Amino acid sequence: MGILDARNATRFVREFILLGFPWHREIQVLLFVIFSIIYFLTLLGNTSIICAVWSSLKLHTPMYILLANFSFLEICYVSSDVPKMLANLISQNKSISYTGCLLQFYFFSMCAAEGYFLSAMSFDRFLAICRPLHYPTIMTYHLCVRLVICCWAGGFLSILMLAVFMSWGPFCGPNIIDHFFCDLGPLLALSCVPIPKTTLTCATVSSLIIFNTFLYILASYTLLLHAVLRVPAGSGRNKAFSTCASHFLVVSLFYGSVMVMYVSPGSRSHPGTQKFVTLFYCMATPFFNPLIYSLRNKDM
Repeated sequence: MGILDARNATRFVREFILLGFPWHREIQVLLFVIFSIIYFLTLLGNTSIICAVWSSLKLHTPMYILLANFSFLEICYVSSDVPKMLANLISQNKSISYTGCLLQFYFFSMCAAEGYFLSAMSFDRFLAICRPLHYPTIMTYHLCVRLVICCWAGGFLSILMLAVFMSWGPFCGPNIIDHFFCDLGPLLALSCVPIPKTTLTCATVSSLIIFNTFLYILASYTLLLHAVLRVPAGSGRNKAFSTCASHFLVVSLFYGSVMVMYVSPGSRSHPGTQKFVTLFYCMATPFFNPLIYSLRNKDM
């Protein structure tokens, strides 16, 4: 009976209040303008990459197909929380429904697929540089399509389990989230009763996704660096370094911010730090990624 009452407690919470950035009105309006410009440019940059890959036959290669899907993923997850954050900056009503909060958490957490796509892109670069003669026969169009499907499916399914566990958690108040979107940590902190299994499961799944993909990418780049250093100094080595530099920079931005968000214990105890890191991750990295790939890539 106690378990049933705990589950029925979710009925008491029909909405959450996102505090966001509780600063002066003038500062909130200024942030709205700045964030709106960044959001628009982020959509424009990633959409441009998708259109370029779609329209140019020269870019119908595995590397650019993966890049186009990567850009579409960034459009999806940046649109899961930024529009609501912008609306809260200029509105007095900062509420979000219970269902909307869970959906926002789910679609933002789809960034897990970003780790899979970065792993697939590192695999593609490894084959192109370390196995150049075998690259056309290994990295075929069909293999590229299978990699894309696996990345999307892995992102949807791994985060679906977390969203289901979160929906089982009893929330009966308070309903105030000291964040600008429904993130994992603030939601777990509002649970009426201790949910150690859900917390442990969420932490385990998140850590496995982050560390497994990161270690795979790190191993790929170790082998890449070893292969590049064996190339005689000159245009060949410079081209190899230039090919991987963009991808490595994006990997650094992604995993640097994600590990501070979900791995560093200190970031969770300071809401201000968590907001800043999350803001950098959800706005700065999608904004810079199109610039990194387009400015350092002659074909693009």
